[in-house]
Amino acid sequence: MDLQRLPLHDLHVELGGRMVPFAGWHMPVQFEGVMAEHLHTRRAAGLFDVSHMGQVILRPRTDMAALCAEMEALMPVAAAALPEGRQRYGLLTNAQGGILDDLMFANRGDHLLLVVNAGRAAEDIAHLRAHLGDQVEPVTDRALLALQGPQAEDALARLVPAVMAMRFMDVITADTLFGALWISRSGYTGEDGFEISVPVPGAEGLARALLAMAEVAPIGLGARDSLRLEAGLCLHGHDIDASTTPVEAALSWAIPKSRRGGGFPGAERILAELADGPERLRVGLAPEGRAPMREGTALFAADGTPVGTVTSGGFGPSVGAPVAMGYVAAAHAAPGTPLFGEVRGKRLPVLVAALPFIPASFKR
Repeated sequence: MDLQRLPLHDLHVELGGRMVPFAGWHMPVQFEGVMAEHLHTRRAAGLFDVSHMGQVILRPRTDMAALCAEMEALMPVAAAALPEGRQRYGLLTNAQGGILDDLMFANRGDHLLLVVNAGRAAEDIAHLRAHLGDQVEPVTDRALLALQGPQAEDALARLVPAVMAMRFMDVITADTLFGALWISRSGYTGEDGFEISVPVPGAEGLARALLAMAEVAPIGLGARDSLRLEAGLCLHGHDIDASTTPVEAALSWAIPKSRRGGGFPGAERILAELADGPERLRVGLAPEGRAPMREGTALFAADGTPVGTVTSGGFGPSVGAPVAMGYVAAAHAAPGTPLFGEVRGKRLPVLVAALPFIPASFKR
């Protein structure tokens, strides 16, 4: 399979990035090392290349109200209530209530901008085009960078002072030496920070300008995964997929009250689970001891009954211990419930834990 190259591929190689295949792309998995990069992001500011993510513009055929109504027919979100200059998390669902993809969508005045998962981008675009037709415009001439961590604001403000006034989930456009930047105050690490869509010709200059700052370091996929796991954030294809519903995935908060009357794919099952509770739930898992419980680890109750499976797991550098997420039967989902995970033939103790493992530090 031919892998696609990021616009900043050569820069990653120059910086010593170890490149690996991921979702059809050649991606840097680490530079200095996952542990160091993870802790640097929690302490200062990490620069992530997330250009593999899909950027998609939805430009209304008639007006924004009509476009938002069409979006609401595809997702259990209140698109029409999203003010200009704001962004929200949303879910594309199928007729069975499963999650086709999770994404961010922003109201940029005369259009919506979507950021979708790399591994789902082609399917998402085909799905959107099937329902929205020529209103769907994939963005192919821009890179996407994420600057995350408690010092991200200070760093980016040296180049774009306007970011100082942004709140979590605000979006702005800023004209800079690197081209027009589409900036959102968001990310997927649980830290304060920004995602920055930049024209490809300006991407390397922007990345080098940020990396020249003492507090900014390049960060690879490895630390991105451990950061989002500690933050309790789902990874599509692992923690959520077309067979899991938003309620099972503990993402009910993403469905506003105004949409709990239905009118979106899978509403019958999703609304029933909101009313009565699902049969299984996504939970945090805190293994006792030092052995991580990875994806696929089977979970058992104290009497040996199979109750679930781990969907993401590894070592949490900020927690200082193994952390995991998975699905368990609802009767075993309360925080503090003792379970056992089967690791290399041994059943090791693990406690159901509240999520997130590390509280978010967004600027509200």
